[in-house]
Amino acid sequence: MRAIWKGAVSFGLVSVPVKLYSATESKDISFRQVHAKDGGRIKYQRICSLDGEEVAYADIAKGYETEDGEMVILDESDMADLPATSSREISVEKFVPSEQIDPLLFEKSYYLEPEKTGAKPYALLRQALLDADRMALVTVSLRNRMSLAVLRVRDDVIVMQTMMWPDEVRSPDFGSVDVEDAKPAEVKMATMLVETLAGDFDPDEFEDDYREAVEALVKAKIEGGEIKAAPAAKKTGGEVVDLLAALQRSVDAAKTARGETPEPANPAKKTASSSAKKSVAQEKVKKTAKKATKKAAKKAS
Repeated sequence: MRAIWKGAVSFGLVSVPVKLYSATESKDISFRQVHAKDGGRIKYQRICSLDGEEVAYADIAKGYETEDGEMVILDESDMADLPATSSREISVEKFVPSEQIDPLLFEKSYYLEPEKTGAKPYALLRQALLDADRMALVTVSLRNRMSLAVLRVRDDVIVMQTMMWPDEVRSPDFGSVDVEDAKPAEVKMATMLVETLAGDFDPDEFEDDYREAVEALVKAKIEGGEIKAAPAAKKTGGEVVDLLAALQRSVDAAKTARGETPEPANPAKKTASSSAKKSVAQEKVKKTAKKATKKAAKKAS
């Protein structure tokens, strides 16, 4: 594994230098959108919804949409004024009973590995958490934003789990759970069912059937020769057409600004004009060739 962050756990006057590792990884099957005919990947452009133009990354800003649909644009100077921190400290705020932390608040999990100089205080913190049966409620700066998290022990390793802020947890605002009390006989039967299915959790008993089925399907298609090697994407005339259209719009806008009326687009007229220009050019070449022949004949005589 590769460490993604380095810092120190601070509690009281004790500081534990640590490295941070992602404790989980997603193995969900992901698909690409492709052209069914040839397997070519589908590309997407950054198109402005107002003028229909493609927007360069340099021209993209952050926008905050209000409840009434208005858009507030924030530039880099606005973002620089926001509270942010790049502290390398995992600061312990308090040690709380484990049962007080609702698992619904947990987000992402990380392993904490001690640096060589922090091995002893690391072991001290780990043992203290185990003996007290508590979690350390901490604040930590990740990606320049302050986050709430907890430290707990798993398999002799201290794990940090980032948490959602309390106001990010929604209330179950629906009335379908307000049912009448169950009858004693029904409760007894439900309890018997729970006891019948009781057991210990063994993660090795469970597997992702969907992922394995997709991988088997893909493998079978590869072995059966059902695979397409999509050719490298080629530039098409569409880019030129878009450029010409953009230039035409620019010309029209300039004429409008001068009070002139833009000429309507007429493909047939453009074709005829192009043919006429080509004919004029060919006539000029012929005349030039005749003049050169006459000059050469005079010199020879």
